[in-house]
Amino acid sequence: MAIKLHGKNFIGADRSANSASTLRGRDPRSGEELEPHFYEADASEIDRAVEHGQEAFREMRRRSPEERAELLDLMAEEIEAVGDEIVDRTMQETGFPQGRVQGEMGRTTNQLRMFAEVVREGSWVDARIDRPQPNRRPIPKPDIRRMLISMGPVAVFGASNFPLAFSVGGGDTASAIAAGSPVVVKAHPAHPGTSELVGEALARAVQAAGIHPGTFSMVHGANPQVSLALVRHPGIKAVGFTGSLKAGRAIFDAGSNRPEPIPVYAEMGSVNPVFILPRALRQRREELVDGLMASVTLGGGQFCTNPGVVVGLGNGDLKAFVRSLGERASATALCTMLHEGIRSGYEEGLNELEATGDVRFVARGSSSNGSTATPGTTAVLTASARAFLAKKRLQEEVFGPSTLVVSCTDSAEIERVAYSVDGNLTATIHGTQEDLEEFADLVHLLENKVGRLIFNGFPTGVEVCASMHHGGPYPATTDLRSTSVGTAAILRFARPICFQDFPQTALPAELRDRNERGIWRLVDDQLTKDDI
Repeated sequence: MAIKLHGKNFIGADRSANSASTLRGRDPRSGEELEPHFYEADASEIDRAVEHGQEAFREMRRRSPEERAELLDLMAEEIEAVGDEIVDRTMQETGFPQGRVQGEMGRTTNQLRMFAEVVREGSWVDARIDRPQPNRRPIPKPDIRRMLISMGPVAVFGASNFPLAFSVGGGDTASAIAAGSPVVVKAHPAHPGTSELVGEALARAVQAAGIHPGTFSMVHGANPQVSLALVRHPGIKAVGFTGSLKAGRAIFDAGSNRPEPIPVYAEMGSVNPVFILPRALRQRREELVDGLMASVTLGGGQFCTNPGVVVGLGNGDLKAFVRSLGERASATALCTMLHEGIRSGYEEGLNELEATGDVRFVARGSSSNGSTATPGTTAVLTASARAFLAKKRLQEEVFGPSTLVVSCTDSAEIERVAYSVDGNLTATIHGTQEDLEEFADLVHLLENKVGRLIFNGFPTGVEVCASMHHGGPYPATTDLRSTSVGTAAILRFARPICFQDFPQTALPAELRDRNERGIWRLVDDQLTKDDI
């Protein structure tokens, strides 16, 4: 299926190019600008996209869960139908190898189908029924029934480091539509062509399903004002974002400062500390070097779960570990970073660490060998726990293929480091049973700092499943209760509605006496699938 890129904004079924302001994609390997020009959305286009979304929302409330599920399945099918073109353009705009892009495409279509099944099964609505007690004294008890429904149109922001799985057709879009929320996607300016190809697939799915075309819109824009205008639009009821702390905080503030504040689910900075306990280090040193280096350099270090800090006891084992880590880093090939903004931010972050005077570079490759326009070099750094605790910059994310090894004097200092770190997506502990007994408080300390704890593994690689939690305390996210991965992501875009003393015919199917959908419901405090 050949699709000719047009560079226009998707305003429901319309394609619009009002603005004279344009942007272009760029191949990060060569620095070459790619055709065509993409038109930044102006205020009128944002207005129309959201207004179409509001119209679609009203219609979607009348659609059955099965129709929403079919739409999600069609979206997956249409993405696969454009598959080769999407893969080729994504490789051009990111520098990612073919296998990585194909794997990410599989994750994208699989999660669309996963949410289709969540919608079909239906228990996600958390139906709760308390039957009336008219003879209760002194006050009769009314009939109370509660469930989750969509919040309304959602603004979704594509992420630069996952151009498919966290972008136009990614998890935020899938979970929002599963909840019954139309989406207006803000395409990431680093991969506008990829965004358009996926957007075309989603638009075709909407058309094929016979759903209101305002269910999906997409706008372009490199100017931050495009993003802020979308978030501030009164028709937007929630936001899904993955990106930097600076951008995420700006979007969160915009959502909070509206006349009607809205929830902004922003995933932002995370250093994902790895704690290597003494016995594990002594027994598995080279295995840990291999695993850590693979995790640090995966995808050029451009993963939100990149292990940016490693903590251990500063004995001979840790010194040997650092030496081996440095040797591996020095032998690691130059990577291509996603775009110049990420490359320059990475170099700036490393320079800031060096400027503190408390960090030693164990290994740091040259800035460029001419093989790529946006080079990234693996870096291993060390610092004492005393410096780490004193200098806040050492605890902040440097987005790229680097890690800082923190040397502690004793177990108490390891725990002080754990207590001091900000909120993160993950924390990892490598240890033996004896290590865990010696560091008994470490797990409890880290439970308050992260959304996911990993034992004897590494944080990169996020399984898409019902039990996954991909979130964490600020600044990892703006809402530590929410996840952007897994089936629980649907809950971000839903709100409770309670019906009191309504007749059966006026109730949603999920709350009627007869359990027509066969879902799990909490009836008089008992979980059941039975009719009432």
